Amino acid sequence: MEKRLGFMGIIVTDRNKQAGEVNRVLSEFGSIILGRMGIPYKERNCSVITIIVDATTDEVGALTGRLGLIKGVSVKSALSKG
Repeated sequence: MEKRLGFMGIIVTDRNKQAGEVNRVLSEFGSIILGRMGIPYKERNCSVITIIVDATTDEVGALTGRLGLIKGVSVKSALSKG
C-alpha cells in the first residue's frame, strides 16, 4: 500500500486525565510520525496537538481510531492525494 504525507489535529479536553494515554498511543505509532507540536492551554486544562505523518491510509486509520477511543479526545486527519 502506498504511503502518503498528511497531518492530524488532536484536541485533548482534560490534559490531566488523557495526556498519558494519548502519549502512549502516539509512541506506539512513532515510526510513522515525522513531527509533533503540542500546545497546552492551561486556562482550559486542554491541549492541542498537531502531528505530521508519512503513512498508509490503513496506518492513519489505525492511529486515529485508537486516539478516538480515548474519552475526551477528538482527532481529525488529512492526507495528500495518491
